Order: sequence, then structure tokens, then C-alpha cells
Amino acid sequence: MRAPRFWWRPAGLAAMLLSPLGALYAAGTARRVAQDGVTVGVPVICVGNLIAGGTGKTPTVIAVAERLAARGIAAHIVSRGYGGRLTGPVQVDPTRHEAADTGDEPLLLAAFAPTWVARDRAEGARAAAAAGAQAIILDDGFQNPSIVKDISIVVVDAGVGFGNGHVIPAGPLREPIATGLARADLTLTIGRGDVALPDPPPRLRGHLEPLATGMDWRDQPVFAFAGIGRPEKFFETLRDLGADIRGTASLADHQPLGPALLKRLGDRAARLSAQPVTTEKDAVRLPAALRGRVMTVPVRLVLEDWMPFETALHQVGL
Repeated sequence: MRAPRFWWRPAGLAAMLLSPLGALYAAGTARRVAQDGVTVGVPVICVGNLIAGGTGKTPTVIAVAERLAARGIAAHIVSRGYGGRLTGPVQVDPTRHEAADTGDEPLLLAAFAPTWVARDRAEGARAAAAAGAQAIILDDGFQNPSIVKDISIVVVDAGVGFGNGHVIPAGPLREPIATGLARADLTLTIGRGDVALPDPPPRLRGHLEPLATGMDWRDQPVFAFAGIGRPEKFFETLRDLGADIRGTASLADHQPLGPALLKRLGDRAARLSAQPVTTEKDAVRLPAALRGRVMTVPVRLVLEDWMPFETALHQVGL
């Protein structure tokens, strides 16, 4: 499901008419996050956001996992496993699990750190701790109250900020900005643009940078497709690399790549005489037979300064 376009425009009539429902949604979120969570015996670092959809959480989780690994900390990732059939808790095994089992993000994250999917996040965190995790990275759990968080990072896409500033369904917010940021320990803005944050906690700034793979994208004719929160970010990355983008297809976030859709995408690429290319997250949803035919552009989060995060780690004993 794609977000309504009016979410990303200055608030107008639609947002005003839907704002009473947004107030009810915000009240429900407030009641939910006020519930008591459990502690799991190891520090929990939550990576979340305030809006529905993608903001760069997955690259952030990867960057945090790599930062902890560099410090010798055995961190495990716990995810709900959106789009997967497994309820868990189960540790993701890329040799036997597919995206249909675990969801696309956990399958990608498992390449960087032991990753668990669990509809019950607390049970997933307990399983990870029992398996030897010295820290838990909770993926997209900021509004989930089941676990006490030691560090909460709110990720913001600097390109769109908080949209029209209204709560679902009047806008993209899961809860009011000030309310959410009051619970955060750090904010992270990713990408171009400067988002105004009211009385924010310590702020990190970063950008997504293509990983050097040896591929020269300059003048390479491509047909790009992406099913992420904001596909335009991926297309922009390809433009920055100098690719000759002959066509694009913006899919819904986590959209299943069924045979009919893949045939349409493949036929369009062939008509354009272009190489099909997609994101890492989309690539894990491709059938194995197609993964060699579709190229990917891996990206990694680069932070301007890790010091606020390092300070937060020190405060929780890591």
C-alpha cells in the first residue's frame, strides 16, 4: 500500500478533515507506549522512526551492528519479520530461509549480525540473549512497549522530514513529533535537507553512500525498480552514479515480487535495452533463478560524527 500523496504536501483540506481520526490514532499510540516493558538482561538499542514507511532504518541497523562488532560487542538483531510467515522466535538462516519466511529486511540483516524474527519482540530478545547476545538491536520497535529500551534512535529521512506533520490517517506520523522525540535518546537525519526538530535529543547526521563494488555505472543503460519506503532515493543514487536511467518502476514497500510482476518488469527492461537493477532489500525477494540477472546497488550509512552514539553506549555500559 502506498502512502497518500497529500501526506507529503503542506496540510490541506484532506488533512484537516481527517485530523480527528489522527487524534484518536495518536491517543491509541500513547496508551500503547505507556505500558510497562520487560528487561532482557542485556542493553537494548532501538532503531525506529515516527512515520509510517521507510526512513533509512535498515542501513542504520546495519551501521549500528558493524559499529558494535568493531568494539567487540556481540550484538543480535531482533525484528518483527514484516511480510514473513514465521511467528518465531527463530534465528534467520539465509541458507534455508526465504523472504516469504522471515520478511526481506531480516534476511538482509542476517548477513551482518545474528538476526531473529519474532512477532513477540520480548520473546525474540530473550531468545537472542539466551543465545549469547551482549546487546540487542531492536529493528523498528520505537512504538512497541514490550521491551525496555536503553538507547532509542529516531531515524528521519531529511528529504521528506515528517511530511505534513499530521498523524495517521491525516498524515504519515505514528505519533506527534514532540511526543515521540521526548522518548528518544538520539535523532538521526539521513540525506540532503535540513529537518527542523523541536527541542531534539542529541542529533546525528548521515547519508547513504553506494558501496564500492567495482561496477562502473557511468552511462550504463538501466531499468530501475524498487519497493522501499521512498523509491526515488534509489533512483537518485543511480543518477548520482552517472547511470543512463531509461525507465523506473516504483513499487509498494515490501511488495511481493510475483511471477506476473517480474515478467512485466523484465519485458519492460528488454524493450528499453536496459539492465534491470534494484536495491539490496528488493533483491532478497527475487527468485534464486533471477538474482544473477538483476544487478543491485548496495548502500551503507556514513555518519558525520559517531560521538553522540559512543557517549550513549558508554552511559549504558557498552
